[in-house]
Amino acid sequence: MADIIHRIGVAAPAADIYKVLTTNEGLSRWWTTDTSGAGDAGSVIEFRFNGDGPDFEVAELQTDTLVKWKHYGKMPTAWMGTEVIFELKSSNEQTYLSFTHANWKEPSDFMAHCSTKWAVFLLSLKDAIETGAGRPFPNDIHIDHDE
Repeated sequence: MADIIHRIGVAAPAADIYKVLTTNEGLSRWWTTDTSGAGDAGSVIEFRFNGDGPDFEVAELQTDTLVKWKHYGKMPTAWMGTEVIFELKSSNEQTYLSFTHANWKEPSDFMAHCSTKWAVFLLSLKDAIETGAGRPFPNDIHIDHDE
């Protein structure tokens, strides 16, 4: 198994970050503008990119400290069985967000692409909170010419 991991510092309280990870409005500010289904544990969030995209079941929520999703559905195939985990730890002037996309079956070019895109979207989350303007899909930074 292989994991994607990233860590960013956000100049905001953990509660602000938790909100953009757990609500449709918040998620649409940084990942994709076409987001629905966010809610309590057990809910299924649908993320759409030009009509297609992944679904995630909200597996676990710990207010202001942890958000865990389990891939739910058939797309993309390489994400089957994976989990996305956001851990929040407050410091003096910022909150550290540790991100993991866990349980990939094996490293691949697609995993490398996703790792870079996750970094792009995590920086979008940071900007959404710190400046009020993230870059969710379709206005995200494109990392290759196939997007």
